[in-house]
Amino acid sequence: MDVSQYLDLFLEESMEHLQALNTGLLNLENNPERLDIVDEIFRSAHTLKGMSATMGYDSITQLTHKMENLLGKIKENVIDLNQEVINALFQGVDVVENMLTRIREGESPDLDLKDLMEKLTALEENKPVQKSVAQSEVKKKNKAKNKQEKQAKVEKEAEENVNEEKPEEAEDNNQKEAENQVEDIKIQLNKNEKNVINEAIAKGYHVWKIQISVAPECVMKGVRAFMVFRNLENLGEVIKSVPSAQDIEDEKFDRDFVLFFVTQKEQKELEAALSISEISVKNMEELKSEKKEAVKPVLNKFVSASSGKKQTVHQTVRVDIGRLNKLMNLVGELVINKTRLEQIYLSNDLRGLNETIEQINRITTDLQMVVQNVRMVSIEQVFNRFPRMVRDLSQEMGKDVELILEGKDTELDRTVIDEIGDPLVHLIRNSLDHGLESPEERKALHKNVRGVLKLSARHEGNRVTICVEDDGRGINIEAVKKKALEKNIVTSAQLETMDEQSIVNLIFEPGFSTASVVTDVSGRGVGLDVVKSKIHALSGQVFVETKKGQGSRFIIKLPLTLAIIQALLVKVQKEIFAIPLANIDETTSLETDKIKNVHGQSAILLRGKVLPLIYIQKILDVPDEDEAAELNVVVVQKGEQKIGLVVEELIGQQEIVISSLGKLLSGLPGIAGASILGDGKVSLILDIGTLF
Repeated sequence: MDVSQYLDLFLEESMEHLQALNTGLLNLENNPERLDIVDEIFRSAHTLKGMSATMGYDSITQLTHKMENLLGKIKENVIDLNQEVINALFQGVDVVENMLTRIREGESPDLDLKDLMEKLTALEENKPVQKSVAQSEVKKKNKAKNKQEKQAKVEKEAEENVNEEKPEEAEDNNQKEAENQVEDIKIQLNKNEKNVINEAIAKGYHVWKIQISVAPECVMKGVRAFMVFRNLENLGEVIKSVPSAQDIEDEKFDRDFVLFFVTQKEQKELEAALSISEISVKNMEELKSEKKEAVKPVLNKFVSASSGKKQTVHQTVRVDIGRLNKLMNLVGELVINKTRLEQIYLSNDLRGLNETIEQINRITTDLQMVVQNVRMVSIEQVFNRFPRMVRDLSQEMGKDVELILEGKDTELDRTVIDEIGDPLVHLIRNSLDHGLESPEERKALHKNVRGVLKLSARHEGNRVTICVEDDGRGINIEAVKKKALEKNIVTSAQLETMDEQSIVNLIFEPGFSTASVVTDVSGRGVGLDVVKSKIHALSGQVFVETKKGQGSRFIIKLPLTLAIIQALLVKVQKEIFAIPLANIDETTSLETDKIKNVHGQSAILLRGKVLPLIYIQKILDVPDEDEAAELNVVVVQKGEQKIGLVVEELIGQQEIVISSLGKLLSGLPGIAGASILGDGKVSLILDIGTLF
């Protein structure tokens, strides 16, 4: 039976059962007397075993069968449930997850399971385990196996490439180039990739081999690498990466990786795009065509041969049948009204036309809401990753931590859900490592020995607020000041004029860290600029509240969806811009003579408080034609700060569809995208997070 068509479904359901195993084991660890939890875990392991057997993945079948046997003995009270048994089952879950990841990447799931199988067998037979196999050791062995397999693949491809070369071509190879290839990361391109490169060069493109290095002190290597891919893909196409893009994102590399990049841009533009904190370019080499003969044109090869990108696995969203029925009914109504419009056109019935337009307005509004709801996914699938992570890290660091999860049923757009995980992981690791104190330190401070880490989500209008808070040390303001001066982030004069919140916000600056020792888990502040960058890329905001000795709270505000938003249209000279309503506090009008100059900054007095003013016209270089006597101010919120955006005219509120600017214009500071208005004009959407 051909089961390849079921691979996506198998991977999706397997990950759900793995999550159920993780959740069940955590519950069992906290409630060892509840045998009903053992039943739930047993069922998940049994289902996973059956699915793997059907798909022909024998190694997963054997491991889950062994875990199932151990759980069966626990159910029958043949063996005692202790920490060693729990840890062994967690270890089995991790190995299964590793094997599923390999399947997703198109690799063999077979790993060295000998030590783990022996350990599970010994526990099942109630024998003492001769040698404890640490979870980290299993991961090291599996990583070593992955590395050996990839090295063998490279050597095999190298041998094939040598055999393909003609003797005279081999003799012409420059000795210096051969030495450089040995020093670089070993890479061999297959025939398809070579053809893509040759065709690109023949069409006048530049093909670059770029060796990237991540700084040793960098904590979130995968996120830094994500920024490299994002910046480059705005300029061209990454056709291969070594290691693979998935391995890089999962941080399965040391510090270096290599990209093969096709572009029409010049080297200076690439160097500017790669000017990223904690990223350095070790080597940038432009490749030349290996073959002189013409290559058969393949129109879409740049996309189809992008082996550096992740293997495509179709993303799915499970949808309630009621939502689909509602969607179908609305489409039916739309068809009926389309037919009615055709009849009105033939009969010139203007009254009927007006009624039909109102009907279509109602239907399209409902249709939009239903489709938006279909895309909505519970944030629970992100939150469910963290109990296990907190459990493992708190044990590793010798801390007693209670994780509280609130608002797991809060829904977000699938696009946002897919991107929010990494920033939350980093914030949680920071709290565990440097926010929460050790039990001894908490006892000396007369705090509860058990620290509290709280992760919550809630709807606020058309936005979602996510909070990560702890009851630990809080952020040391004096340490932040000292480090900011050491890193030349601000001057002493600037510090004197800054309030406490502005000083705390310095932790989001690139390269900032108050940690005296960088640990494997995190360093307080390290990489928070990356967190901020990723949140801003989602049209969101992040800011922090802290009290020394009482804890810190990181607050993330995100839009419900990235597709359709409510916006305020404003006119600056003859240009129309859209400002997302989620960022707007209020609007007001003022006469130009009311504007004051405060320390070189234009400002007005609004209800007794000084409001700094920013002129959109100046920031975006809009041509200056007329100077109005009266201006309008849109008060927007950026973190905890309020700013007044000066515009000539307020056009009104409108629902707009966000469209990408494309590779040529994407990445412009202050611009989130564009929208086509009802009259066919294009309006740029302002990104408040990067506008000023």
